[in-house]
Amino acid sequence: MPRKIENFLESDAFFVAVLHCAREMLAIYRESPRIASIFAAQQRWLMAHAGFALHFGYPGEPKLGLYSGRFIAFVVANKIASRNTAAAFIQEMVAYRFLRPIENTSGDKRTRLLEPTETAHEHFLKWLATHLLILDSLDEGSRLERINADPTAFSRMQPLISKAIIDSDAVRDPGATYNLFNWANSGGLVMDYLMSRIDNFDRTSERAYVGPLSLKEIRDQFMISNTHLKRLLTQASELGSMGWTQPPYKGDTWLSRGFVMEYWGYQAAKFAVVDAAAEAVLGPAAGKAAGLR
Repeated sequence: MPRKIENFLESDAFFVAVLHCAREMLAIYRESPRIASIFAAQQRWLMAHAGFALHFGYPGEPKLGLYSGRFIAFVVANKIASRNTAAAFIQEMVAYRFLRPIENTSGDKRTRLLEPTETAHEHFLKWLATHLLILDSLDEGSRLERINADPTAFSRMQPLISKAIIDSDAVRDPGATYNLFNWANSGGLVMDYLMSRIDNFDRTSERAYVGPLSLKEIRDQFMISNTHLKRLLTQASELGSMGWTQPPYKGDTWLSRGFVMEYWGYQAAKFAVVDAAAEAVLGPAAGKAAGLR
């Protein structure tokens, strides 16, 4: 049986794994900043999932196929982004060669079908593999091994993940501070970076200290302007979600318990989605049946 959100929220081992996941996502970004930038903000991440799912076959949709008009209509209908933002995203993905046109065999010459390129497939599969590896580490399951052995598993699992994410308030709206970072360009990466610096977290503590921050290092690493970065950190500070032991940006940085728990809650909801999709496609995890370790 797939794990529920509350199972993940009750597991300290899961949060340790989540911090590892944050570090893995940062490693993916460093390896390929352009493709990883898709995961750097909630809106782009949701649009990328939607595009893949429409290509593979979105659950409940009457037909397969990704093309600009269908994508834009879907994104607007699901309140992911505006029409102009969705159109610009499609154009950007084609320009960066993450999408490419393919022949339309339906006979409708007015519709230019698109498909994800090998590069896009590779990085989306890497994202999924990271999540399956962490789930396997928690219950000694074999999800990653089985998806690697089945060439069709990714294309069957991804639409299930996409629909569940798009339909989930817990994933799309986990809290004010999380949303502040995750809806900003590169903000999701900055948040992952902050969380990745946590060594140990006692959920009864009011703060988690993550040491001094170098704003220059963050700016250079995630290609974010000084103005944009300071605005994010200042707004988070005004929410009471982070601060410093000395005047702003100096001394040790702390993250509030509420901020950390928002991040934990989002991750719990997301991993519950991935676990449910994995079981639907691959079958039971075939690991320890009794809860998380």
